[in-house]
Amino acid sequence: MSTTIKINQAAHHVGQDVALTGWVQKRADKGKLQFITLRDGSGAMQCVVFKKNLPEEQFDAARHITLESAVRISGGLRAEPRAPGGYELDATAFEVISRAADPYPLAPKRDGGEHGTDFLLNHRHLWLRDPRQIAILRIRATLIKAIRDWLDGHGFTLVDTPIITPAAAEGTTNLFATKYFDEPAYLAQTGQLYSEATIGAFGRVYCFGPTFRAEKSDTRRHAMEFWMVEPEMAFTELDENMEVIEQFVSYCIQTVLAQRADDLAVLGRDLTHLQNVVPPFPRIHYDDAVKLLHANGYPDFPWGEDFGAPHEDAISAQFDKPVFVHHYPRAVKAFYMQPDPERPETVLACDLIAPEGYGEIVGGSQRMHDYQVLLDAIDAHKLPREAYEWYLDLRQYGSQPHSGFGMGLERVLMWLGGLPHIREALPFPRLYRRYYP
Repeated sequence: MSTTIKINQAAHHVGQDVALTGWVQKRADKGKLQFITLRDGSGAMQCVVFKKNLPEEQFDAARHITLESAVRISGGLRAEPRAPGGYELDATAFEVISRAADPYPLAPKRDGGEHGTDFLLNHRHLWLRDPRQIAILRIRATLIKAIRDWLDGHGFTLVDTPIITPAAAEGTTNLFATKYFDEPAYLAQTGQLYSEATIGAFGRVYCFGPTFRAEKSDTRRHAMEFWMVEPEMAFTELDENMEVIEQFVSYCIQTVLAQRADDLAVLGRDLTHLQNVVPPFPRIHYDDAVKLLHANGYPDFPWGEDFGAPHEDAISAQFDKPVFVHHYPRAVKAFYMQPDPERPETVLACDLIAPEGYGEIVGGSQRMHDYQVLLDAIDAHKLPREAYEWYLDLRQYGSQPHSGFGMGLERVLMWLGGLPHIREALPFPRLYRRYYP
């Protein structure tokens, strides 16, 4: 009996008889010679099926096998520098485990054209098998691990936060409303408010999970359901918050570069900008960002407005690494952000904007720690005070300056992979007007 191995274990089994189980990714028919590319989840390998080396019925099954059929192929494993992956299997046995229906919906078009976006998204359950999509999701998994490793190694404790909440953190206009039995409730747009509670127990915490925004936005950067990591730190002010952000982001990017070079190559990613992602990051005041816009194509941009995608792109184009913009106008930021005591029309907040046109990837701020200041902000935003009683309560028992930030996983993955649209950064994207499959 041949030893069953995974394709990524090939280097340890050269010269041995082995068996591979997986799915037929490609097949080239050369008559008495069939070249079958097998994918098993760990990698892909070319298998050479020569008629004289197999029983006739097995060779016939190989010659007529359909794309994405599940098969078991046994034979001698050898090094072959010319083959994809550097190894090749000379088949001596071919077993069909499950024959796929023909034609495969995502098979290459005979005219050489490409499948449309809607078609691909309708078949996302199959599109995930494409080598490009596999590479993206491998990078995603490595990015998630890097996020957790850095935070776990720097004194942060993971504390999960609820998905169903009684109140909004940033206004109800972009929340998905639901019912909690007979009471109104919302799908969480952030776990931040709850993390502000848990820093009283742990000092440094983070939550990491799905968040929901009911924004009717159909841009390449927006999804209705996405993953966000949100660290929160007690006794921390804005400058230290930015230092943590740049250390954290740099580690995540450099880890992916070191561990996923092959997958980034599949995506054809130019790594030049990513290699520059090391501290320190440039920091510019909102006032200076407005001046920068005035000098670079937006002479009429008014002080006091938030930046849109074109403005973020114009700002980031002036730098070769991510750039912080800080001290935004209070009117364009969330109610809980701490006003600058020297200039209260601005808040102690920052956004980190990625280069190459990928926009904001991190948003952070120092939070209000004074009870009355927070109460006044809740009233000014006409938020229901009863829903925030517990949040106000935190300011009466050991309140302290504290800060935190949120990083959108898919935004960073888009930037890392050079992806044109956020839909490829999610296994099953939930977009405006789309939640199938």
